[in-house]
Amino acid sequence: MRLPRKGLVTDIAQTCTMVDMFLDAGFTYFDTAFVYVGSESATRKALVERHARGTFTIATKLNAPAALTGAAARKQIQTSLRRTGAGYIDYYLLHTIMDGNVGKYDRMGLWDYARELKREGVVRHWGFSYHDGPELLDELLTKHPDTEFVQLQINYADWEDPRIASRANYEVARAHGKQIVIMEPVKGGKLAKPPSSVARILKAADPNASPASWAIRFAASLDGVMAVLSGMSSIEQMADNLSFMRDFKPLDASERETIRQAQVALGESAIIPCTTCGYCTAGCPQTIDIPGIFSAMNEHLGNGQTVPARAWYAEATAEGGRASDCISCGQCEAACPQHLPIIDLLASCAEILE
Repeated sequence: MRLPRKGLVTDIAQTCTMVDMFLDAGFTYFDTAFVYVGSESATRKALVERHARGTFTIATKLNAPAALTGAAARKQIQTSLRRTGAGYIDYYLLHTIMDGNVGKYDRMGLWDYARELKREGVVRHWGFSYHDGPELLDELLTKHPDTEFVQLQINYADWEDPRIASRANYEVARAHGKQIVIMEPVKGGKLAKPPSSVARILKAADPNASPASWAIRFAASLDGVMAVLSGMSSIEQMADNLSFMRDFKPLDASERETIRQAQVALGESAIIPCTTCGYCTAGCPQTIDIPGIFSAMNEHLGNGQTVPARAWYAEATAEGGRASDCISCGQCEAACPQHLPIIDLLASCAEILE
């Protein structure tokens, strides 16, 4: 969902280079989704049309909230197959399941539909991506024991966060014997550029290691993890990730202590834990760039840089609504996988940045 851009479209040339680097290093798992604009088509152009089908695996997703009817939801797989040109899907997920939408997946019969697609050979493995608490996760895995894997948001910042419940969800999934795909290991880039208090801790422990490497290695060191989705957006990020994942070494005891210190420092930080997924913006009647505004605010909150923060805010609001334009309709909060109090946060942003 974070492929490099060239203007308003995906930078296919840069994506091709990144794909080649990834495959050359021995990695195979490519993640896309029906609702990631341009991503499935970019997968076809940069990967499927350029490499033998047996050299890679593709994961994509069925998004019930994007469908008005069950029939429309079932048609998404055909659209995904056409866009990717993959012939079949290796890993198919029911997308971004949480308490507010799981009933729609149930009513549309999409759990059984995923099983049907596997029986037909259209997909090889099926699972779901998840954005809620451990109680619902345990209920779903108990109800659907043949789920083959679960995609969870796991990173060291959210490990004990009661809203995201990374640790608790991880433990539930492992108790059910499920393999885990990790999303948001770098928390939408927040842990690649952490608050200065955290950056100092990481740099003191290893001056040569990037902040992103600490976050990704934390996730990859967990038992039962089959893939870590780092959301790389550039050749430089690909090169950095491959530098420590090609010959992966789990965190040792000293490094785990460094992460613990970083977690303490993050707990004292006031940054907004937005992952810039963009789900909140699709239906905003005021066309407010909520992730862009929050990124600007975090420059103020995390690093004390108010002047640059206001410049970033001006850029984020140049073609859309301002934070003060929010009408408190609440659609953004209903869509947010992080369950953030977006309305109140926008009010704070308006107070500081406008």
